[in-house]
Amino acid sequence: MPGQQREASADYAQATRLLTQLRTVARQLPGTLDPGSIAERLLDEIRAVAPADRSAVLIGSGGGRLVVLAQAGIANSGEDRADWETSLATDAPIAEAWLSQQPQVAATSVTRTPARGAVTSMVLPLVTGVRTVGLIVAEADRPRAFDSQTVSAAASVAASAVLRLETALLFDDVRSLATTEERQRLAREIHDGVAQELVMVGYGIDNALALLPDRPEDASSMLSSLRDEVTRVITELRLSLFELRSDVDPHGGLAAAIAEYARTMGAAGGMRVHLSLDEGGARMPAAIEGELLRIAQEAITNARKHARARNLWVSCELDPPYVKLQVSDDGRGVGAESREDSFGMSIMAERARRIRARLDVGPRKPSGTTVSVVLGARPRGGSVAAPKEAQGTHDDR
Repeated sequence: MPGQQREASADYAQATRLLTQLRTVARQLPGTLDPGSIAERLLDEIRAVAPADRSAVLIGSGGGRLVVLAQAGIANSGEDRADWETSLATDAPIAEAWLSQQPQVAATSVTRTPARGAVTSMVLPLVTGVRTVGLIVAEADRPRAFDSQTVSAAASVAASAVLRLETALLFDDVRSLATTEERQRLAREIHDGVAQELVMVGYGIDNALALLPDRPEDASSMLSSLRDEVTRVITELRLSLFELRSDVDPHGGLAAAIAEYARTMGAAGGMRVHLSLDEGGARMPAAIEGELLRIAQEAITNARKHARARNLWVSCELDPPYVKLQVSDDGRGVGAESREDSFGMSIMAERARRIRARLDVGPRKPSGTTVSVVLGARPRGGSVAAPKEAQGTHDDR
């Protein structure tokens, strides 16, 4: 055991040195370490040498799939975003570019929407060392839009930016890993410490109630109240454990994770939950999905613990890189929150700033609070379904 402890201490010491170096280097970098901002700038640079009607940066997410990190369209194209093909298990040019690590040009679309006329697609792999980090995809609604000279110029731009993008993605991974590890550590500490101790206290109170010789009325009432309080605390701890362990499943998606949390908290708080979820096959980067889930959790927890709400409305529209998440309740409203509730609001605001999202918190008529988070620009012709005040006892889709 002492040897294992020394090895663990050495590992932590090495991790501390590396993270300290990373922080120092990050502060000295001339630009941002936000992957989304870097990807958007990269698209601007690509479009300057290879004009296209739509373009995107896709990055790997595991499981043979890609996620849209950023995308753009020419202002006069009548289109703000596209339903890009994100599976690598196809014969599409994106799979060929990913595997061959060579630019691909084709007279076919790399979106899931059939082309209505002539189209030319260009896929540029983002390669660092021997590893493919992501892809740049661009489409033009005209034949032979990308000649060899254009492809070469665009590939040069991509090559000059890939190290900057990979650094930002690695920095995001480190931050996400640290957050996940901390949640797991806290969950273990709660489970192994105070939760078990409170369970034992509950058993002790049960025994005291059973052994009271004369069962005086006052003593029995006091012990019963203590037992109720212990039960309440244990319930809160179990919900906290559930929150700490909740995460966005790589296969389930953000909407599924939010729905599971809303149902669990609604049942615990006696609230009727009404869900309106609109999520396609496209995914956001894991770090962004994680922050959005935590914002939703905080808003739902506030409704359960502080607002004394009877109904909870949760809507989520996901059309990467656009997301709109909304949580409403019919509780006491934003003017009557406790200090804990206010602290929760500041946490949500910090998380929103971290992913460059807009957070709005305001009253809901006739009563309650609405928390809204918007990331990216709304797609043209798109709409978010307003939370429905359904009469069901569970959820409405």
